[in-house]
Formats: sequence, structure tokens, C-alpha cells
Amino acid sequence: MSDMSDAEMKETMTDARLQVRNATIGYDQRIISTDLTVDIPHESFTAIIGPNGCGKSTLLRAVARVLTPVKGEVLLDGKPIASHGAKQVARQLGLLPQTSLAPEGIRVADLVARGRAPYQSLFHQWSPEDEKAVQDALVATRTDNLSSRLVAELSGGQRQRVWVAMLLAQQTPIMLLDEPTTFLDIAHQYELMELLRTFHDEGKTVVTVLHDLNQACRYAQHLIVMRDGQIVTTGSPAEVMTPDLVEEVFGLKAMVVPDPVTGTPNIVPLDPRSAEGGLAPVTPVVDEL
Repeated sequence: MSDMSDAEMKETMTDARLQVRNATIGYDQRIISTDLTVDIPHESFTAIIGPNGCGKSTLLRAVARVLTPVKGEVLLDGKPIASHGAKQVARQLGLLPQTSLAPEGIRVADLVARGRAPYQSLFHQWSPEDEKAVQDALVATRTDNLSSRLVAELSGGQRQRVWVAMLLAQQTPIMLLDEPTTFLDIAHQYELMELLRTFHDEGKTVVTVLHDLNQACRYAQHLIVMRDGQIVTTGSPAEVMTPDLVEEVFGLKAMVVPDPVTGTPNIVPLDPRSAEGGLAPVTPVVDEL
């Protein structure tokens, strides 16, 4: 984890390349969020958290220019993101959607190579720089030994790392990921989160939608907390993650204690069966001889 204090983190995250201003966002003629205003701190590891259906993925898709706000706007470098060319945006930010489907019969190296699409044109065909970007992404995600395998043959954890490799090959300073740990077992979840932390440590802005609050607090510097389509609060995990917030946003009574490994906030649900609503008593186990 970073050794920077909260004050030092704030100082390094004052600039925001991505900003949402008074945005009303929805899809299929359904409004999900209204009048959203929020900044994505520059070079931060930001986690968007909240209950199911609260608008987390909708916000991320708007930031990625997949959705156009009905009102308001998303700004990239101070200008409406819609005013930038599609390839220009694709060279600045990349999105890993919640569900990604690989074309049938495609091999790992070919899928990762699709991350280079923003750099291809009639005047710029495949180059040694593209080849290096793909190879570097395969190595960074430890999928280089899978490069000739069919994507359909891979395990869930391997497949997710391949998709991250494609995103990495895009070589954008901003990486957006929508629930990247979904469908992964706990070991692969933490493996992926460590990989994202490595990218952040190398200077990338990482923005991810997460369900696991303890993972969000352990890995993110900055939280955006949502409920019912609105932003409840933003800030560092130490600032915003309190028992009152957990109960208000998630309807869960919990203690917030320091993680024994990292010292970051750790959410421990209280036992509703306990008379005091606290932690359940632990019954000693006695071996029978």
C-alpha cells in the first residue's frame, strides 16, 4: 500500500482529467441518475461502490463515452468528451465492460492485438511499436505463455487477465473497469486487484466499479459512494467508510475496524441474532477424546 498520508494523496489528486458536470444519465429511455457532479482524481485508484442498481456502471459508461448524458456533460481535459474524436478518446481511456465476449475461434494474441485498434489507419498499419505493446501487455498480465491458446479454452481467471491485457495494450493513461472481479474465485480476485494496483503504481489512473467493500478500501485511494442514482459522498476510504455510511447506503449494521494486514478500513457485519446487535459470541471447540 502507499505510504502517503491522506493530505499528501489529496495534494497529488487535485487535477482531474475526467469530470462529470450536472449530468443526467440513463439508457433505453430510462433515467438512472440526475444532476451528477463528480471528479475522477488524476492518477488515482478510484473505486465506485454502492448497492446493486444504484447507477455505478451507468456512471462508468458515461465517463467512457459509451453513454451520452441526457443533460449535463462529461469533460475530458476540460472539454466535453463528445467534442473529442473517437480515436483520440480511445488513446486516452480504455474500458473493460462488465461482460466481454470474444469472437469465436480467436486466439489470445489476436484478441490482445485488438487493443491497438485506436492506432491503426490507412496511413498507419501494424508496426513494431504495436507488436511491442502487445507483447509487453501479455508479459505484464502473465498471459504470454497463453498467446497461442484459444480464448474459449481458458479458465475464468485466465480469460479475465487476457481482457485486461487487451486493455493494457491500448496504452491509455486512464483505465476503466466495470466489476472486473465478478465470476472470479477469491484467489483470482486478489490476483487481479494486485495487477491493477501495479498499473496504478506505474502512473495510470485506474477507475473500477467494485462490490467488495473491503477490496475497495484496501486497493483504492479514492471512493465514489452511490445510492439510488446519486453520489452520497467521495473521499479516501479512511475519510468516508464509517458504520453510519455502511448502514445508510447498504442497510447493513457493521463495525469498521483496521484491516490487520494493511490498516485500511475493514467492514465486519454485526450478527443480527445477537441481543445487542453486535458480534456473536464465539463458542470454544473442545476436542472429544
